[in-house]
Amino acid sequence: MLLRPCSHTDLAMKKRLLAWLNSPAGLRRILNLYGPYLGAGVRVRHLAKDYREAQVEMKLRWYNRNYVGTHFGGSLFAMIDPFYMLMLMNSLGRDYIVWDASADIDFIKPGRGTVKAHFVVTDAMLADIQQHTANGEKYLPTYEVNIIDEHGELVAKARKTLYIRRKA
Repeated sequence: MLLRPCSHTDLAMKKRLLAWLNSPAGLRRILNLYGPYLGAGVRVRHLAKDYREAQVEMKLRWYNRNYVGTHFGGSLFAMIDPFYMLMLMNSLGRDYIVWDASADIDFIKPGRGTVKAHFVVTDAMLADIQQHTANGEKYLPTYEVNIIDEHGELVAKARKTLYIRRKA
């Protein structure tokens, strides 16, 4: 088999594919195909073009219910795990390091049916981060996210603490 050099068309297609993979639509697609999310039944329903809002849901299925027939707690936590980190990484840009530092979750009531979580990154959040990291110091903000059921009732409340620092 002969190897041929890439044509300009091939390179352009590869660049478009990489740009799409690095876009909100591409990230949403990747997350929806991510093994732990597929296995738990988690779906990213919306990721805003500016990465400032996301909506995630999980339907109760035979493969994600626990022994008593409600949503498995690990799946509820997995459902909300990466979003503030991913959203802030993309909102703040390459000048910042953003990692998950810690998390905790309170299970309020059994989750049945479809559960949802909504994430928002506000201008005030970004300004707060920029203020606290202006001198290169680390910042450990904590953000809350609620998991609600189909009736709007609170199923779980989680807190995510992030490690954020401006790069030197």
